[in-house]
Amino acid sequence: MPKPFHLAWFMNFSVDEWNAPFSAGGDPWTGEFYIDMAKAMERACFDYIMIEDTLMIADAYGDSMEAYLKYALMGPKGDPAPLAAMIANHTSKLGVVATLSTMAYPPFMLARLCSTLDSIAQGRFGWNIVTTGENHAARNFGMDELPPRQMRYDMADEYVALVKQLWDSWSPGAVVRDRATDTYVDHAKVKPIDFEGRFYKCRGPLNCVRSPQGRPTFVQAGGSPRGRQFAAETADSIIAAASGTKAMKEYRDDIRRRAAEAGRDPDDIKVFFIVTPVLAETEAMAKEKLAFYTSTEAFMVKVLAQISSVTDIDFSRFSLDEELPRMTTNGEQGSLEAFAQWGTGKTLRQLVADRATRGLDGIVGTPAAVARRLGEVMEEVGGDGFLITSPFQKVSRQYVTEICEGLVPELQRLGLARTSYGDAPMHLRDRLREF
Repeated sequence: MPKPFHLAWFMNFSVDEWNAPFSAGGDPWTGEFYIDMAKAMERACFDYIMIEDTLMIADAYGDSMEAYLKYALMGPKGDPAPLAAMIANHTSKLGVVATLSTMAYPPFMLARLCSTLDSIAQGRFGWNIVTTGENHAARNFGMDELPPRQMRYDMADEYVALVKQLWDSWSPGAVVRDRATDTYVDHAKVKPIDFEGRFYKCRGPLNCVRSPQGRPTFVQAGGSPRGRQFAAETADSIIAAASGTKAMKEYRDDIRRRAAEAGRDPDDIKVFFIVTPVLAETEAMAKEKLAFYTSTEAFMVKVLAQISSVTDIDFSRFSLDEELPRMTTNGEQGSLEAFAQWGTGKTLRQLVADRATRGLDGIVGTPAAVARRLGEVMEEVGGDGFLITSPFQKVSRQYVTEICEGLVPELQRLGLARTSYGDAPMHLRDRLREF
């Protein structure tokens, strides 16, 4: 019997594929569109839905905001925290993960927000830990530029240590509700933390109740060596953007080695690789669909603008029909490495086409064929699961249906995906560690 793997979904509180057939119309701000998405994923027994976020509108591509607003790539978008609460309120099993930046939130406020959301979600909330990689975002918060990447991760290490102490400032059982003594909280079980570090200082304690998980499930995407170390030491689930099975296996093996060296059980960390299936009734139809989207100038601009925004590199400067020179960035180095695929000899135009499938072959075809291929990939890589996102930059109800009612049933028939959550309530971190 094959070992099942985990499934999650990567999305953002932004505009859907509004200007295409089967769209939701481009007006998702009530959250109902995303609640419907989450309900479909819960029926398909996904582990979690992850809400991405950015804190600025980029102008990295062509030194202009035009592409980002024309195609609604960076805005408009909504705050992930209220949407996470709405989704949690309309589901009962699905994990809900929100992206919250260590740059943007004072540690006390983030700790309280996450604790509140985990209580609303009854133990199903996760925090996607980001340090933020864009200078424009830093300028929105009163800074001239971001600290160097190494310092950002040093700050994140201390930040996480602080918020963990805040979450533990309320001991289990602090809420006693003792009617005889008219005592709601046992004050002896709530303590200040008096944290003073290199970057942060906080008295504590939190002024909200300890949440069901004690702390939220930690999700993180570390691509650079320093980012990998942070993820291996901290995360319960890691989002990875590796291109091809060889790179995927190298990444997961490296994370597990780093986790073991840090004294953690590597099996407690679930690596989710980003995957973008393209599905249709036949392989020919699926390939035709992919070619239809990726051959347009709009797709080219969307991909280059998106990768420009997260790396702070203007890809409009480079020839589409030449290889990229080697570069480094103070932005998301892991995203740059996964996109550029240095050493493969591919031109920028080919890299853009690869972006649709994230460099993974065999995921364009019928649901049955793609399900078999995903099983082969997991067997070669070793685990742990996939984070699904649309290959066409925007999501539609049609794509959600193709995945949740087309691909997932095929995975379930092969024994590769869970068929139920079981009867017992389960916190998100425990759900991830089921297998």
